[in-house]
Amino acid sequence: MLEEVLKNSELINKCNKIRECKDGNVLGNKLRKLKEGEIAKLKRQGNYSSNWNKIKVAQDFNPDNIFNSFFYGEVILGGVKDNVSNSEVPRGIYNSTIINCEIGNNVLIKDVKILSNYIIDEGATLINNGTITADSNNTFGNGIEIPLGIETGGREIYSYAELTVEIAEKITKSRGDKKLLEEFKNFIDRYVKLVTISKGYIGKNAKVINTLELKNSFIGDFAKIINAVGINNCTLLSNSEEKTEVSNGALVCDSILQWGSEVTSMAIVTSSILTEHSHVERHGKVNNSVLGPNTGVGEGEVTACLLGPFVGFHHQALLIAALWPEGKGNVGYGANVGSNHTSKAPDQEIWPGEGIFFGLGVNIKFPSDFTKAPYTIIATGVSALPQKVTFPFSLINSPSSSFPGISPAFNEIFPGWVLSDNIFTLKRNEGKYMKRNKAKRSKFVFEVFRPDIIDLMLDARKRLSEVKEKKEVYTDKDINGIGKNYMLESSRLKGIKSYDFYIKYYALLGLKRKIEEYVKQGKSKDEIKSILDNKTNDIRWEHERKILNSELKDLSIKECLEELIKMQEKVAKDVQISKEKDDERGKRIIEDYELAHGKAIDDSFVKETWQVTEKLKKEVKELESLF
Repeated sequence: MLEEVLKNSELINKCNKIRECKDGNVLGNKLRKLKEGEIAKLKRQGNYSSNWNKIKVAQDFNPDNIFNSFFYGEVILGGVKDNVSNSEVPRGIYNSTIINCEIGNNVLIKDVKILSNYIIDEGATLINNGTITADSNNTFGNGIEIPLGIETGGREIYSYAELTVEIAEKITKSRGDKKLLEEFKNFIDRYVKLVTISKGYIGKNAKVINTLELKNSFIGDFAKIINAVGINNCTLLSNSEEKTEVSNGALVCDSILQWGSEVTSMAIVTSSILTEHSHVERHGKVNNSVLGPNTGVGEGEVTACLLGPFVGFHHQALLIAALWPEGKGNVGYGANVGSNHTSKAPDQEIWPGEGIFFGLGVNIKFPSDFTKAPYTIIATGVSALPQKVTFPFSLINSPSSSFPGISPAFNEIFPGWVLSDNIFTLKRNEGKYMKRNKAKRSKFVFEVFRPDIIDLMLDARKRLSEVKEKKEVYTDKDINGIGKNYMLESSRLKGIKSYDFYIKYYALLGLKRKIEEYVKQGKSKDEIKSILDNKTNDIRWEHERKILNSELKDLSIKECLEELIKMQEKVAKDVQISKEKDDERGKRIIEDYELAHGKAIDDSFVKETWQVTEKLKKEVKELESLF
C-alpha cells in the first residue's frame, strides 16, 4: 500500500516535475528575453528591475498589464492569453515585489508586498497579501512527528500528504511490531526526499487573497486562501471539485489539509493532518492530531488525537489523547475528555470506540477504553473514573441510588439502553452519515448492525445471562465489563432483552437478503428451502446463518419471515416512540411547545422509517409465497 502511495502521489509527481526541470521553466512556456521596447514600456509603467536581462518571458508575453512592480533575481513571466477576468482588475501584475519566481499564464498578482521563490501556476490569483516566501529546501509539512493517543509520545506517527485514518491506526496500535515501524519510517524518509524542492508552489486557479503570510507551502489547484492570518510549512491538496480552504482569520502551521477540507473563522491548526472533507471552525484548535473524513471541530480543543470519520465536535469542549479511529461519535459542550495528566506526566490516553457520545459537561478520567462498548452514551454531567466498559449501546448516567459497599464515585450503567430507549438516534445517525458523506477516497461501513458489532452484543448478552448469583445490584466483580459503575437487576434483564432482539433482527434481515439473492440467481425452490442447511463461501451469510440456526432454530423459514415483519414494525414504533418522548416532555415544560416544534409522527426520519417498514413487509410477503 505504501509503495502505491509513492507511485501515485499527486504531491510527489508535481514535486518530481519541478525538481527535474533544469532550466527553471517548470510551467512549460517557450521562453525568450525581454525586447528593448518591452523594457522601456515596463519602466514607463512604474516597474523596476535590478537586472532586466534576468527576466524571461513567454513568447506571447505582453507588458500592458504590469504596473508599479519590482523584479529581483531570476524571474519568468507568462503571457495573458485570455484577459477576461472575474475580478475587476484584468490579469496581470500590479504594485507587487517579485523575487526569483516563475509566474504562469493568466495570473493576477496585485498588491503583494513580497512574492519570493514561488512557482505560480496558470490562472492563480494573488491579491492584497503580505509576504509569500519559500526557503531553499521545502517539505511542505511532510515528515513531521505527530504524537497521537499519548501526548508525550509512544504512539507517534509521521505525516505525509495522503495519510489515511486506517494507516494511522495501524501504526499507532502496532507498537510491538518493530519491523512495521521501521518500514513506515523508511517510507517516510523516502517520501520526504521525493517532495523536497527548492521553491514553494501555488496551483492552477488557486486564490490567495488578503492573507498576511504564506510560507514554505504547497497550495494545490483551486485552493482558496482568503483573509487568513497565515499558512506556514503546509500542503493543501485541492482540485476543482474539492476545493480546500483556509479563510477568515485562520492560522495553519506544519500541517496537511487534504481535498475539500476547511479551516476557517479564526481556527488554529498546528502539526496536524485534516483528511478529506474535514473541517475546523469558530476558534477551534487542533494540535498534533489527525481528523478523519467528514469530521468537524468547532470552538473546542483537540490535542494528540486520532479521530475517525463523522466525529461531531461543535462546541467549547476539550479532547486530548484520544485514539478514536472508529469515529462516528459526538463531543458535547463543556465535555472534559482530557484527564491525561496524572500530576507525574501527561501520558495517559482514552480509546472511545465507535459512536460514543460524550454528553454536556462530562469529566472523563484516563485511562479509559470503550472500544467494546460502541454507541454508548455518557450522560450530561457524569464524572467517569478510569475504566474499561464492554457493553455496547449502553447509557452511563449519574447514580440513581447509593448502595452499601459501592463507591459513591461509581455511576450507573444501563446495558443496551440505546437499543431499547433511543433507537431513533441510532438509526437516524446511520442514514445521516451516509447522506452527509463527501469523501471520495475513503470507504465507510455505515451499517451499525454488522458482524463485528453483533459479536460484541453476543458476548455482552452472554456475560449478563451467566451471572453466578442474582442480586439487586452488580459491579464489575460480579459481571466483567461493567467498569467503574454499578448495574441494577432490572437493567441486566432489560439489557439481555434488548441485545436478544437486535441479534435476531440482524440475522433475519440477513435471511431475507439471502433469499432475495437466491431468487435473483434463479435458484430452485428446493435450494431456497434448504438455505439454512447448506454452507456457503459468503462470510456475512455464514455469520447470520449461524445465529439463525441457534437463536431461531424452532421456527420454519416462513415463520422467520413473519417474525421479521413483527420485528420491523416494533423498530418503527420504537423509533417513533423515542422521538415522541421529546414531544411529551416539551409540552409539560414549554407552554407553546407544540406550536414551535413538529410532531414526532411528522418527523422526516420517522416517516422514512415507516416507509422502509411498509416496503419490507411487501417484499417479505412476496418471498413467503416460496414456502
